[in-house]
Amino acid sequence: MSARPRRLSHVIGVDDAPFARDHRGDVPVVGTVFAGLRLEGVLSTRVRRDGRNATTAIAAMVSGSRFYAQVQVIMLQGIAVAGFNVVDIAALRDALSLPVVVVARRLPNLEAIRDALLSRVRGGRRKWALIERAGAMEPAGGVYVQRAGISLEDTSALIARLSVHGNLPEPLRAAHLIAGGLTTGESRGRA
Repeated sequence: MSARPRRLSHVIGVDDAPFARDHRGDVPVVGTVFAGLRLEGVLSTRVRRDGRNATTAIAAMVSGSRFYAQVQVIMLQGIAVAGFNVVDIAALRDALSLPVVVVARRLPNLEAIRDALLSRVRGGRRKWALIERAGAMEPAGGVYVQRAGISLEDTSALIARLSVHGNLPEPLRAAHLIAGGLTTGESRGRA
């Protein structure tokens, strides 16, 4: 008999802001702090487009906030932000001593990602290794996840509790909307 899923409720959802195709430089990243389904706060940082500072920037954003002591889980909308700035989810878990869950609406085309990384992105081999190390995406609550420091059962239960307007958990939905509104003047697209 398996143990009951942990009742996790304090989550920071992280998503990047939209940016123009020809943009070079830094891209805003937003974190939404939730206690259950209630938005408690908003965090932000910036990461280099196609760079390699996402893990440290997100860790600093979270650990430097007044919310850090209450947070139980970090959720990322995708394993990369700002193009191909890939998050090392094991290093993020270790830096924050918190579980990390990567959420995707559908399975990514890993072959296309690998080809793009290895042929067009500086440091692509290292970034591809981070994606592989994160493990295969698994179905959970109508989405797909990669995870570090949390069971699939706990992840599925958390997603089920936090997904009230579709399959995307509210912390990620809110981060997406806020990031879009901050950079373009209004949120748009599917959240």
